[in-house]
Amino acid sequence: MAVTEDTLRLPPEKPLRRGRRRWWGALVWLLVLPFAAWAAVRVFGLESGFPAVQLMAFTPYVAGASLVPLLVALVTRRVWPAVVTAVATVALAACVLPRWISDSAPEPGGPGLRVLSVNMLFGGADPGTIVGLVRQLNVDLVALQEYTPEAQSALRAAGLEAVLPNAVSYPKPGVTGSAVYSRFPVTDLGYRQFPSTFGQARASVAVPGAKDVRVESVHPCAPASSRLSHCWEKDIALEPAATPDGAVSLLLGDFNATLDHAKFRELLDTGYRDAADVAGAGFDASWPYDERWFIPGVVLDHVVADRRVGVGKVSVHQMPQSDHKAVFAELVLPKA
Repeated sequence: MAVTEDTLRLPPEKPLRRGRRRWWGALVWLLVLPFAAWAAVRVFGLESGFPAVQLMAFTPYVAGASLVPLLVALVTRRVWPAVVTAVATVALAACVLPRWISDSAPEPGGPGLRVLSVNMLFGGADPGTIVGLVRQLNVDLVALQEYTPEAQSALRAAGLEAVLPNAVSYPKPGVTGSAVYSRFPVTDLGYRQFPSTFGQARASVAVPGAKDVRVESVHPCAPASSRLSHCWEKDIALEPAATPDGAVSLLLGDFNATLDHAKFRELLDTGYRDAADVAGAGFDASWPYDERWFIPGVVLDHVVADRRVGVGKVSVHQMPQSDHKAVFAELVLPKA
């Protein structure tokens, strides 16, 4: 039998097989595109409104999960989906992995300052645990949020004022109260009132041998709904910028934000550093306290310090009767 061009030609692909290939291709793209979109939103800071602001807090989990569509694209030999997913995975990894790596040691020579931040959840956090942590960790300064008149009385009875006798306190019912307790003398700089009704106690702390230190107990409103996401953006925008040529600034508290929120990064860019990020503890979740399996933990509470401040150990600690963990940091202040 003579071999001709027609006998060498492969038989046409069956329509059913072609249809299956197209469906598989569409399914792979459907798996890939959400991760590509998430990476674009994170990299370019495009999150806005509810629920985008809330969802962005879970970016580290999305970065890990992005390996799944990448593997699917490779196994099914989908070249372009694999390329797109690989780019998204690398971009997300570049955003989140640095906070796992320590990149600074405390600068020598300046006085140390050991700080603690606690969200008291309507003033209900266990006062004995707070005072116990202050004693155990030899804390010099504690910032409290959701600080109520009842919490003030309970902390006094538990002995907080015996350890940290100097305070700037604004107890209020509900979630808007705020306080700073210090081992060192303080000057009351007032209560920063946001349009959302949330607010922050402000203090100047005289640490021997250091430059003037200004501290705020941070607590903007939470982006828990469409309306509240806008008030969160406004509150975050009103947080005080760093003053690299002036007083040393520390912001301690429940920012209701993570390093994956553009508004929070904009605040850091004024001259701050996130202590946990510097110390390589940027994945130590502070919320929710009870670590519910259906809510992955995220880092909402921060110690934010002037870039002139050295950062040592950063850790989180369980806080009964609160929905947040306490955040502790060892800082080294610049010399006076």
